[in-house]
Amino acid sequence: MSSLYSNDLHSHQISVQQSTFGTWWNRRFGSWLYSRQIRSNCVMLLYQHGPQCLRNISSTLRSNSVLNMFSSCIFISLLQTDLLREGEVPVPYPTKFKDAWDDLSVKMPCSEKNLFPMETEDAILRYNTAHAKKWDFTALNLLCTECLEHCEVQQLFDTVLPAMVDLALKAPRLCTMPIPLLKSRMNQSLTLSQEQIACLLANAFFCTFPRRNSRKSEYGNYPEINFYRLFEGPSPRKIEKLKTLLCYFRRVTQTTPKGLVTFTRQTLNNPPDWESSQTQLTRLHITCEGTIEEHGYGMLQVDFANRFVGGGVTGHGLVQEEIRFLINPELIISRLFTEALEYNECLIITGAEQYSKYSGYAESYKWVGIHKDETPRDDWQRRCTEIVAIDALKYRHFLEQFLPEKMTRELNKAYCGFHRNNANRKHLSAVATGNWGCGAFGGDTRLKALIQFMAAAEAGRDVAYFTFGDAQLMKDVHEMHAFLTESRVTVGQLYDLLNQYFNEVCKNCHTTRPDVSLYRFIYETVSSPAAYFTMDHNNQNDH
Repeated sequence: MSSLYSNDLHSHQISVQQSTFGTWWNRRFGSWLYSRQIRSNCVMLLYQHGPQCLRNISSTLRSNSVLNMFSSCIFISLLQTDLLREGEVPVPYPTKFKDAWDDLSVKMPCSEKNLFPMETEDAILRYNTAHAKKWDFTALNLLCTECLEHCEVQQLFDTVLPAMVDLALKAPRLCTMPIPLLKSRMNQSLTLSQEQIACLLANAFFCTFPRRNSRKSEYGNYPEINFYRLFEGPSPRKIEKLKTLLCYFRRVTQTTPKGLVTFTRQTLNNPPDWESSQTQLTRLHITCEGTIEEHGYGMLQVDFANRFVGGGVTGHGLVQEEIRFLINPELIISRLFTEALEYNECLIITGAEQYSKYSGYAESYKWVGIHKDETPRDDWQRRCTEIVAIDALKYRHFLEQFLPEKMTRELNKAYCGFHRNNANRKHLSAVATGNWGCGAFGGDTRLKALIQFMAAAEAGRDVAYFTFGDAQLMKDVHEMHAFLTESRVTVGQLYDLLNQYFNEVCKNCHTTRPDVSLYRFIYETVSSPAAYFTMDHNNQNDH
């Protein structure tokens, strides 16, 4: 037991088998957190108030010149970058805690201005009294009483959770600079150490961030960061999520991670003129096997995002984005400071480490075990893993997505994520992506594939496309890409074909789905003599 614990807690024996998480929290964390001894400690000010062509990213990210890609960004680092050393824990900047309580920064639990209520089954509810009757810890209790072995529960209560408490309380020493908010319509980049992120995530687990538990608060346009929804209800999804996240906390409390992670909010102010684009489609590798995170090594990996990044990761959601945030938990901290993405924005995360292996998807998701990330680091000690969060539109009706303005919006969103200012296109990695915006969002897989091909081509990137087990989709998309490439159809011509499809097929359609599929329409239109002559004539004019 840590020496920081009071004597009565030191001598108090808890029966782990019978103890619930709430009981543990109240006895071990709550009593300690609110004892007179700790309240008088300066540390307690924290809570007292509450193929090579596809994989060029490694060589690009290893150089600090990668920052030139975001030349219009404001760069903020919470580390002393001049003291970065391989294998050493980064040093926070500044050396002493600097408080801020304003609309530009994250309101920290360690701020002296944090007047968060401290009055409710657990210490969480003590300083979240407004939610005492709403929050429950069913998932955590089930994890301890029905899912874990006795020795695992013993380790959780005796080692992992106390270490997480210690980590959370390091915030004023580790996060000394006010953390800026990545607000909408601002090109801004924020770099944190993995240790700082672990500290902040421990605070999120213990739900200490003030004013972040209601959509009616000043942070109503930000994702939820406190983990209270993760603890609720008996859903097996929550149990597996907790296993995955506790694996992360166990590892970072055992061995302090030594790298950095950069979060960049990027805005697209000048989208391409899609109609007049003469760009040819780039190369494609498509497969129905594998995953983006496992087989997209060295590529720009797409997160099929919610506009509130992370989606339902701390709630019930458990599809592509949520799974990625669980196995790479450092992504979750983006929810602390990233305002909801606008139509022309994306979030780029460089350096997030993978800590867990998994199997399944949604209801079948299971935490499998520890993953040791061997991805090399760049000069900034970031893992050479670049993830881009782009949020697709959600459609109520199938035909809605073929409206020209909807297709253009998706093109611009994908291009925003794939494009890099001032980047040498020869050095850009391929995009590792798949069925973006499909599934629950209602997107058509075949349309979304074409949209991403067009955006990638305009951004100068090849594409590695994962259909996640759909062999027929793999075949259809591969054949369409080959057909368009052999026919030398440009991005602008394909954009025109998509608009023609809406005007000639979808616009006056009175059924839920048109009789003529998009791909059939493209095949027939491009293969017609008139179309062939027009396209051949345009291509000749390009030379």
